[in-house]
Amino acid sequence: MKKIIASAVIAFICFCGANRTLAQIIDQTYTDGLYVKEATGIKQPTPMLSIREADVMWEKRIWREIDFRQKMNQGFFYPTTNHEDWKNFITVILDGLKEGKIQAFEVEKTDEMLTPISYNKFIASQADTTYKTLTRPYPPYDQYDTMIISKFDPSEVMRVRIKEDWYFDKQRSQLLVRIIAICPVKMKDMNGTKVPQPMFWIPYESAREVLARAPYCNRNNSASQFSYDEIFCNRMFDSYIYKEANIHDCSIKEYAQGIDAMLESERIKQSIIDFEQNLWEY
Repeated sequence: MKKIIASAVIAFICFCGANRTLAQIIDQTYTDGLYVKEATGIKQPTPMLSIREADVMWEKRIWREIDFRQKMNQGFFYPTTNHEDWKNFITVILDGLKEGKIQAFEVEKTDEMLTPISYNKFIASQADTTYKTLTRPYPPYDQYDTMIISKFDPSEVMRVRIKEDWYFDKQRSQLLVRIIAICPVKMKDMNGTKVPQPMFWIPYESAREVLARAPYCNRNNSASQFSYDEIFCNRMFDSYIYKEANIHDCSIKEYAQGIDAMLESERIKQSIIDFEQNLWEY
């Protein structure tokens, strides 16, 4: 009897040990890379400099546009399909807006942020309804009217606008810049022509935490990850000026076209550089 009990105990122990070994084999996970990336998504935005009104002796507001088609800016557009922790710029913004971490405002003529807009309201406003008359491909080839509803396509967001303030801080004796707001721009097809359509304005300071936790693809070194916030703050993008603060509140394209608009954009940029250089001439 004792031998039977001892045999049963040994068999039970062996069975449990086999199950534990099998569980270890099944639960084993694999790392898709050299190591487990633990620093992803835990970055915090670098605190901005405190500014006193009394220290700002000169200020100019500038509007810029970043075109994602430029080679330097392609990290804003790709990847088109999310994978691992990588998301393109508009996906990061919409996810933050959907989760309530970012506050967006409707586009006004003066680019002021006055009317808040929610994620659901924005998505509903992007639904485009068109009515077309089509011909059936079979006899009697009669015509019929149809309604086509197109939903928002993130791949159409090809630009982002920046509203920024350049200022000279006499306390630090430096010409500095601060981004005030950003605005994604969708390229809408109008009769075969792509027309820029601003989506909404976002106060940059309120979006920094979301942008700081979203990695930006570093094509030169995968071990050194930038965040979207670092890309903006360190000015690691290619852009052009499309508007400066003026008495008529008009953009460059309203009074200059083609090469003249490009020259005007360069003139505004050069005027800011000249202002700083002239301060130190004796």
